[in-house]
Amino acid sequence: MSTELPTKPKWFTIRDAADYLQIGEPTIYRWMRDGKITFRKIGDSTRFLQEDLDAVVVVHPSGKKHQTDLHCFSCGSPKLIEGKCQSTGLVYFVPEKSKFWTLKTSTIALKSNMCQNCGFVLLKGDTEHLAKLIEDQEEENHEQGEH
Repeated sequence: MSTELPTKPKWFTIRDAADYLQIGEPTIYRWMRDGKITFRKIGDSTRFLQEDLDAVVVVHPSGKKHQTDLHCFSCGSPKLIEGKCQSTGLVYFVPEKSKFWTLKTSTIALKSNMCQNCGFVLLKGDTEHLAKLIEDQEEENHEQGEH
């Protein structure tokens, strides 16, 4: 009977972490001091896991609106699977100041993408429907102000 030990995590020293992120060691120390990076203490030694280092990488998308240009906001992966979030029904966004009694729906359906790499879920609402709701609300407020 073979008893296999669990795989050991790869620990990064401060120098290793700086090399991995391609930044200077003083930046690592500053981030530690400012609480911007998670680190581990093993006795007097400071160590990082790769997940700690990857977590400080922030993706700033270019603003392109094409589906093929979307990347995960958490890990930067381009592997996004399109779908929808559901609870007991569909999940909707409702503007805080939407009208309660209306013939038009004030809910905005959400579409979503899930990162195949890390599981992060990106929700997207219908901005055209939102703009119409806001426009209708502004018109109603303007008409009430005239009477």
